[in-house]
Amino acid sequence: MTDRSIHNVVLVGAGGGIGRALLNALLADAGVERVITLSRRTHSSSDSRVIPLTWDSQAASPDEVQRALTGVLAPAIRIDTVIYAAGLLHDHDLAPEKRLQDVDPGALVKAFQINAVGLALVMQALRPWLGRVPLLRVMALSAKVGSIGDNRLGGWYAYRMSKAALNMLVANLAIELQRQYRSVACVAVHPGTTRTALSAPFQESLRQLEVHDPEDTAVNLLRILGGLGSDDNGRFLNWDGTELPW
Repeated sequence: MTDRSIHNVVLVGAGGGIGRALLNALLADAGVERVITLSRRTHSSSDSRVIPLTWDSQAASPDEVQRALTGVLAPAIRIDTVIYAAGLLHDHDLAPEKRLQDVDPGALVKAFQINAVGLALVMQALRPWLGRVPLLRVMALSAKVGSIGDNRLGGWYAYRMSKAALNMLVANLAIELQRQYRSVACVAVHPGTTRTALSAPFQESLRQLEVHDPEDTAVNLLRILGGLGSDDNGRFLNWDGTELPW
C-alpha cells in the first residue's frame, strides 16, 4: 500500500489562532517529521521538528523565501503538505466594508496580498522541494464569503474579493500541479467560523452561527487533509467536508 502519511509540512500563517492550533495538532502526529512555519513573527517551539522562518507576504519575494528555505532544507527533502492559513479580515487599516464608498484602494491591495498573492509566492518558492511524493497536498484556508455563487448579502468587499481570488488561484494551481506531479490534491477549504482575533469584533453577530474553538477547527481541517486523494484536486470544501459553490 502506498504511504500517503503527512511527513514534511509547510504551514503559512502559523502565528494566527487557527495556525497555532494547526501546528499543535500536526505535532501531535508522530509521523510528522518536520513543520516549516512561515509567519510575520518568529515563534519558538520546544519541539525540534518545528523550523520557524519569518515571512511577510507583503514584503518577501519568492527568491527571498527560497533562500531562507535553502538554509534549513536539504535538497533531497520533499514537501508533501502545504497549508496556507494566512488571512486578513481587519486591522488598523482595514475594516469590513458595508458600502462601496467604504472601499479603500490601499486596504484592498493589502487584503489581496495576504489572502491570495502570498500563496502564489510560497508555491513559487517551494518548487525545488516539490514532487516525488505519493500525494502532494495543498490546502488553502478560504472563506464561505469568498464564494461568488453563495453571495446574497454583499458587503465585505476586500475580504470577499481577495478570498474569491484565492479560490481562483487554487483552481489554477490544481490544474498546473497535476500536470507536473500527477498525484495532487489542491483544495480551498472554509475552516468554519472560529473564535480567533479575526472574528473577535463580530461576537454579537456570531451568536446565530455555529462557532468553533481553534482546536476543534484544527481537528476538522486535518481530518479533511488526511482524507484527501487525487480525486479531490480542485475542490472547494466546507469545514465538514461538504462541497461549496465557487
